[in-house]
Amino acid sequence: MRIEIVGYDHPDSARLIDVLQQEYVDRYGEEDGTPVEPVEFRPPQGLFLLGYLDDRPVGSGGWRAREGDEPGLRDGDAEMKRLFVVSGARGRGLSRRLLAELEHTAAMAGRKRMVLETGARQPEAIGLYTSAGYTEIDTFGMYRDDPLSRCFAKEL
Repeated sequence: MRIEIVGYDHPDSARLIDVLQQEYVDRYGEEDGTPVEPVEFRPPQGLFLLGYLDDRPVGSGGWRAREGDEPGLRDGDAEMKRLFVVSGARGRGLSRRLLAELEHTAAMAGRKRMVLETGARQPEAIGLYTSAGYTEIDTFGMYRDDPLSRCFAKEL
């Protein structure tokens, strides 16, 4: 897989995010409504990556700088968003490669901890995160009171 830094609003990013949002609809009945601005994923305060196989976008993921501006977050956090691999490319370790690159780039940008929010109906994601050293933390963000919300963190 070739990994490229792109904008959150890049056409290939938009297509993958649309597919991901449909997966949220299938699993939860609605899209993820977390406020996201493309500018948040521009260096040095963030980054967005796409993974390509044979020039076809198959995976995405990004991080944005977060500070201790709400319960559960600390100064120096990087919040991961939109880590996703299309169904036809799963099972090849691509999400693990994207995750490792996101962690590396966030650490190189001076971020101290990666945090993320996922859901109970995404056991594959929870398995990936826990196997990569993430531990569950108090919920944060838009879904902090949702019983399906699960938040994780890993020191970088």
